[in-house]
Amino acid sequence: MRPFLLAQVSDPHVTAPGTLCRGVDTIAMLRGCVAQLTSMPPRPDAVAITGDLTDSGREEQYAMLRELLAPFDVQLYLIPGNHDDRDVLRAAFGDRAYLRQSPRFIQYAIEDHALRIVALDTVMGESGGELCEARLEWLDRTLAAAPERATVVLMHHPPFRTFVAGLDASALRDPEPFAAVIARHPQVEAILCGHVHRPIEVRFAGTRASTSPSCAHQIALDLTPGAPLRALMEPPAYRLHAYSAEAGLVSHTVYVGEFAAPRASR
Repeated sequence: MRPFLLAQVSDPHVTAPGTLCRGVDTIAMLRGCVAQLTSMPPRPDAVAITGDLTDSGREEQYAMLRELLAPFDVQLYLIPGNHDDRDVLRAAFGDRAYLRQSPRFIQYAIEDHALRIVALDTVMGESGGELCEARLEWLDRTLAAAPERATVVLMHHPPFRTFVAGLDASALRDPEPFAAVIARHPQVEAILCGHVHRPIEVRFAGTRASTSPSCAHQIALDLTPGAPLRALMEPPAYRLHAYSAEAGLVSHTVYVGEFAAPRASR
């Protein structure tokens, strides 16, 4: 029996038709990512996009996003990033009832799969992330409601240091209360984040946390203290998380595009 497959796409930064995102054709890049996901064998059972769905949260950008995502015929789960607008997102995807599970924030629990999905809203209106008391209490209650079910937590801002100065300046503020909640719920298989446009893995609060690369442009890896952020065109990528009760969660990074095979040795 094959595992449940959850594809994690992150930070597409979709713009309006005919425009670029700081010189990057993010529309074309998301289109290529969707085409690869819808043709891969086996196809994922669900797709989650972990924030920065658009570049500035405008209606025309969400309309473009909806058009780009239309080829998916599997369950699609969206969470906002700091470049998104909650109200405009809800209006653009009004047929997605899960976006209205929480009246103030876009956070929800999905019970339909072998792996429970709990999505958390970390947006505070600026580049950095925040979890207020209300959001932390919601997370604690939601995780406590299904202690026997293997769960992943989706969130945009990572709750850990990356040692990339510019990224850490915009990470989740005050992650200790969040870590205390996660530590109380050992069924959490992983915390899946976006925001930083790089693949990063770390142990966190008794489980593991990771970030996904962007399906568009990436951020340069520079661990020099105080170094400025630089975008670069490393290959776009997404994450593919395979879950079974026997193996737990196994995560892969998948690059978008065609790559030449090595020549056969003589």
